[in-house]
Amino acid sequence: MNKQDLISAVAESSGLSKSDATKAVEGVFDSISSALKKGDEVRLVGFGTFSVSQRKASTGRNPRTGETMTIKASAQPKFKAGKGLKDSVN
Repeated sequence: MNKQDLISAVAESSGLSKSDATKAVEGVFDSISSALKKGDEVRLVGFGTFSVSQRKASTGRNPRTGETMTIKASAQPKFKAGKGLKDSVN
């Protein structure tokens, strides 16, 4: 399922027009993204938790040249599925 499929499914299940469903889906994505940028956690009970994990700087190797290089520290978004989502899949 891609983003357009999700918008169509939301429009169909909620009775919204496609343009309203697009605004709703975009609003959810934007809200989650902005909360994660601030370092906050987004917890949706029964669905899952979005969080940010800090990755330390490390050293690696360039696969072409074998030269050692430094990999910068970065923030990585993570998602942990909740019990309700796990149960619905299994």
